[in-house]
Amino acid sequence: MEFQPSIAFVDDDDDLRNANRQTLELAGFTVMPFADAMSAMRFLTPDFAGVVVTDVRMPHIDGLELFRRLRAMDPDLPVILITGHGDIDMAVEAMQEGAYDFIAKPYPADRLVQSIMRAVEKRRLVVENRQLRLALESSDENLPLLGQTPVMQNLRKTLRHVANADVDVLIAGETGTGKEVAAGLLHEWSRRRPGNFVALNCGALPETVIESELFGHEAGAFTGAQKKRVGRIEHSSGGTLFLDEIESMPLSTQVKLLRVLETREITPLGTNEHRPVDLRIVAAAKVDLGSPEQRANFREDLFYRLNVVTVSIPPLRERREDIPLLFTHFLQRAAMRFKTEPPEMTAALRSRLFEHDWPGNVRELSHFAERVALGLGEMESAKVSQPTNTASLPEAMEQHEARLIRDALTANHGDVRSTIEALGIPRKTFYDKLQRHGIDRAEYARSKLG
Repeated sequence: MEFQPSIAFVDDDDDLRNANRQTLELAGFTVMPFADAMSAMRFLTPDFAGVVVTDVRMPHIDGLELFRRLRAMDPDLPVILITGHGDIDMAVEAMQEGAYDFIAKPYPADRLVQSIMRAVEKRRLVVENRQLRLALESSDENLPLLGQTPVMQNLRKTLRHVANADVDVLIAGETGTGKEVAAGLLHEWSRRRPGNFVALNCGALPETVIESELFGHEAGAFTGAQKKRVGRIEHSSGGTLFLDEIESMPLSTQVKLLRVLETREITPLGTNEHRPVDLRIVAAAKVDLGSPEQRANFREDLFYRLNVVTVSIPPLRERREDIPLLFTHFLQRAAMRFKTEPPEMTAALRSRLFEHDWPGNVRELSHFAERVALGLGEMESAKVSQPTNTASLPEAMEQHEARLIRDALTANHGDVRSTIEALGIPRKTFYDKLQRHGIDRAEYARSKLG
C-alpha cells in the first residue's frame, strides 16, 4: 500500500507562503499552498493523505477555527499551527484540544521540516490502518488466502481455474503457508462442494493405523477391529480427499494408494469386495517431491500420478507486502475472540512485521497477532524498533529502499518508465537496484493483466 504524503500549507501572506513552499519542496515534500482557510477546506477530505500547516492569524476564518473544523472532519488529521508570540497561549490550548504541534515565529526552516516529518509518519500509520480495514472489508471472499501481491492474485486465479477441472492436485509449500486452506478452496469452488471435504495428515498417524484410516476395514479384519469402519477415501467419494504431508506416507500404503488412483476403486481390509469411488485427491507436501534428493522414499510413479497440476504457495518472506493485511485480519479475529479492542498499527509494530522472516509463515503470524491482541506483543515490537538489537543502519536503509521500490512498482503495475519517474532515479540505477534486492519486475507487470 503506497503512501504519498502531501502538505497543505495555509497562509494569507503570499511571500511567507511561497517561501515555505520552496523550503518544503526542497526537503522532498509535495506542497499544496492555500491563501485562506475556505480554499483549504474545499480541498481537504477525511482521506487526505498528508499534513496541514496553517498560520493562526488570518482574516475571516483563522487557523484555530480551521483546526477545529478539520478536527471535526477527521480527528486523526495532524494540524501544525504557526503562531506569533502573542498567540502562544492560544496555540497551547489548541494542543490540548488535539493539534499536533505549534511553531512560534520566527523559526528556522529545519524546525518546520522536522515537525512535518514526524506528523507525516503519524499520518502514514493512520492511513495504512484505514486502508487495511477497507481492504479486509472488500476481501471477504478471499479471506482464506489474503494478499494483494501479484503472486497471491495469480494463486487465487489458478485455484479457481483448476477447481472445476476435477483433476488431482499437488500443493507445495513450507509449513504454515496455508496448504489446507488452499485445498479447502479447491473443494469449495468446485462442483464437488456438496460432497465431503476429508482431511488426513499422513505424518500424524503410525503405519499400523494409516491403512485402516484410508481404506477402511470390516469387523474382525484385525485384532481390535470390533466393527466396520468406512475409510477416508470412501467417505470422500463425490467430494475431496486432502492428504497433507504425503511425503510421510509409508511405502506400503503408497503402493495401495497408487492402485486406487489408477482403478478408482477400493478394497477395505478384511474383504475382497471392490467398491467404486468418485475420487479427487488434493495432496500437500512441505518438500519438493519433484527433486529426487528431497523425495527420499516417496515413489516416483505415485508422484507423477498425483502431479497432474501443481500449485505452489509462497512463504511470507517472499510476499512481505501482504503481511500488514494478513496481520490486521488475524488481529481483528483475535480481538473478537478475546473480547478486546484491536490496537492500532504503530511504527514499532510495523517494523516487527516487515523485518522478521516469519519462518513459521502464516501460522506464526497468526499466533503473533494473538499475543498483540492480548497486549503481549509490545515488548517484541519495541525490541525491533531499537537499532542496537536489529539490523544495522545500512541494512535498515537497504530494507527501506527495497520497500519503496516495491511500492512504486505496485503503484505503476511494473511499468519501467513510470516507476523510474516516480522514484527519480536513472534507468541503469533502477535495474541495478532490482538485481541487488532480488525484485522481479515481471511479477508486478503481470498484476496489471489480471
